[in-house]
Amino acid sequence: MKIKSLMILLVVGVTAFFTVAAADVNSQDAAKTYKAPALENAESWTMVVVPDVQGYSKLRRNYGILEIMHAWIVDNLNTLRIQQVLFTGDLANRNDSPIVDPGKNDLIGDEQWKAFSRAAERLDGVVPYILCTGNHDYGIRSAENRHSFFNKYFPTDRNPLTRRQLIACNLNAWGTTTLENAAYEFTAPHPDNRKFLVISLQFAPSDADLQWAKKIADQPRFAEHIGIVLTHSYLDSTGKRIQKEKYALSQAGGNPGEEIFKKLVYPAKNIRLVICGHIAVPDQWDKGIAFSMDKNSSGKSVAQMAFNTQAIGGGWHGSGGDGWLRLLEFLPDRKTVRARTFSPLFAISPSTRHLAWKHDKLSEFTFEITAN
Repeated sequence: MKIKSLMILLVVGVTAFFTVAAADVNSQDAAKTYKAPALENAESWTMVVVPDVQGYSKLRRNYGILEIMHAWIVDNLNTLRIQQVLFTGDLANRNDSPIVDPGKNDLIGDEQWKAFSRAAERLDGVVPYILCTGNHDYGIRSAENRHSFFNKYFPTDRNPLTRRQLIACNLNAWGTTTLENAAYEFTAPHPDNRKFLVISLQFAPSDADLQWAKKIADQPRFAEHIGIVLTHSYLDSTGKRIQKEKYALSQAGGNPGEEIFKKLVYPAKNIRLVICGHIAVPDQWDKGIAFSMDKNSSGKSVAQMAFNTQAIGGGWHGSGGDGWLRLLEFLPDRKTVRARTFSPLFAISPSTRHLAWKHDKLSEFTFEITAN
């Protein structure tokens, strides 16, 4: 029996050794074949989507990952011809909570805002970026009311490059002009040269917010623009629009994804893309991303994309999202968009570069958007 047991242990040990060795060889091979992000076409340009960052803002240990993400964006401005950076909201995890919960939130609400603000300084004056507010950016913990520190840290004139693109703001719930509901205009670089209209909406936008946005989109001067809506909560993980939300702001008249579509996206003739975040399940990749296409009232295709990795890398209180970014390459044919998903965090070291790209069908795909 002892000899038999020893033989079993020996076989198990040898099997484990060769399994680990094979995995190490595979990792080394993958690292050798790793390719840094590059444009498919040298005349393309890139829009970067940053998912919900609350997991980086709330824990000191995770904050450095956000700095790596922002530093990578700056380092690749020219290589990828990055023109715009969009943030999907939940910039803080507890807007105004005075409570520290070790391992979950080691910063109070205002300190979380300071952390994200400090990370955003790397982008100020370097690249335009557009923010939207999420449910965790309001109230004490999550959308109990419309109180937010957002305007304290991100006033309309903070980033001069974004300010140049800003064309309109709607008053917030307190009658203040803020970027919570804002519209921006920019022109793609040559040879694309198309004009883009980006409308950023606060979490659970009110009917008044959507009416304001619709009036902006309907202006004749934007008739030939490519319209993009950036809002925190819109799609579920199946690619369907969210029908109902549980939050106090939602119950007080805030609109979920389906109503945003009906009241703004569907009737507007020039909106071609909606980008959101919000959805997530701990360490389930396919529960934080989604993509679907729909038709607007004019029969034009509208792409709808959810991208949120906050619960990847250890769940709600893990790494904060493993540094994932969504790269949207707009090709010079003026219709094709190539979506890829990349982590600057994993790309730093040769030992983890084989993990730096996601290749599943919802992480690497193409779609088309065209003007009227």
